[in-house]
Amino acid sequence: MQATSYTYDSETRGGSVLLDDGTPLEFDAAAFDAGGLRMLRAGQRVRIETEGEGADRRVTLVTLYTF
Repeated sequence: MQATSYTYDSETRGGSVLLDDGTPLEFDAAAFDAGGLRMLRAGQRVRIETEGEGADRRVTLVTLYTF
């Protein structure tokens, strides 16, 4: 699924993304590290993988979206 990076903290390697419908989802260092990224800027298009539903939905992978 695609999203847009919204926040990123380089010290904790966590942050949040916005889904295309505007829904925010937070991610932790494990999800960031799984994507192999070194840093992330607000506004970048990303590909994410999630698990769970509703309030239990969590991001398990964040990586850059490429065409």
